[in-house]
Amino acid sequence: MTTTAPTPVATLPASSLRLLRTAGFVSNFDRFCIAPMLFLIGPRLGAPLPTVVLAASAYYLAYGLMQPVWGVASDRWGRVRVMRVSLTGAAPAALASALAPDAPVLIAARALAGAFFAASIASSLTYVGDTVPAAIRQRPLSELMTAFALGTAVATVVAGAVAHYLTWRLVFALPGVLAAYLAVALRRLPEPDRALSGSLLAPFRVVLSAPWQWYVMAVAMLEGAVLLGFLTYLAPALEGRGVPTTLAGAVAGLYGVGSIAAAQVVKRLVGQWSPVGLIVAGGVQTAVAYLLAGCSQSTGALVVVALLLGSGWSFLHSTIQSWATALSPRARATGVAMFGVALYVGSALASGLAASTAQAHHYRLLFGLAALLTVPLTAAAAVGRARCR
Repeated sequence: MTTTAPTPVATLPASSLRLLRTAGFVSNFDRFCIAPMLFLIGPRLGAPLPTVVLAASAYYLAYGLMQPVWGVASDRWGRVRVMRVSLTGAAPAALASALAPDAPVLIAARALAGAFFAASIASSLTYVGDTVPAAIRQRPLSELMTAFALGTAVATVVAGAVAHYLTWRLVFALPGVLAAYLAVALRRLPEPDRALSGSLLAPFRVVLSAPWQWYVMAVAMLEGAVLLGFLTYLAPALEGRGVPTTLAGAVAGLYGVGSIAAAQVVKRLVGQWSPVGLIVAGGVQTAVAYLLAGCSQSTGALVVVALLLGSGWSFLHSTIQSWATALSPRARATGVAMFGVALYVGSALASGLAASTAQAHHYRLLFGLAALLTVPLTAAAAVGRARCR
């Protein structure tokens, strides 16, 4: 038996949006904090860079593969309940990362943390999809993207500084503590109405039978590779030139600054620009950023690159994400989850496959490839969005 999809209301209470933003902030902090610490963790654990990069890749892969698990759970048992359960598991996983005695344990702990933190952002996005009409949905989604970007920025800046002056272990402990707090605080978030299904696999049937779902997942996989996978190597590119970890992390953290600033612009442009226009604007910024990074890995150049990539993310990803929330309203959480699977599998594959290139310091080739892949990403997203009504 399946009920009709819930009817969104016009507004989302500020207190609810604040809790959703905080959950997404913590999730992104945990996901991005490792990038500026890769060069420090390796020598501490006696492991080469490609081995330590596996901790990041395993996180991304687990994060992506757990999306449908949390999505189905969310459609059956509720958005808030799933967030609380996942954060309860994320807390000890993050603390295990902080206590890891060697690289294999760190890789396993990061994979586990990725699996549990995977629910926060998808559930937050689904919550907005349940409660805000599609016509104005990109505005609160942009608010969430701002919080996600802030988590990215704080992670890269704080991680580099804390790892350099104190210890990298403290960086992994921080999101564990915050996750434990949120698991309790989210009791205040009201559970929205949702479509219910009697079969465990029913949400998958709804989602995978949606005409545009497979297309958007393909776009998301390419987007994950371009906007997340290659992004992992901004800080290592600087560190490979002898730039201190603290400064490299601060430069990479400007990605979040660019995303936050652009998110405010995107909110104003929603309703004035078409989704295709926003996608193209984001794609152009991303391509220019990676072309610049391919030409020069100097500190000044990568400052501009980080800002442009953050801005490109806000224009491009928030538009594609808003599109994904509207494809399967009767199984929205599963639909958003499948989108997340593609996004994070793409990022894991790109970061893992590029590790040997980064180890050899061939960053010109690495970032040049990212610029090249931005072209089909932008074209596919723009054409698909124009045709999907």
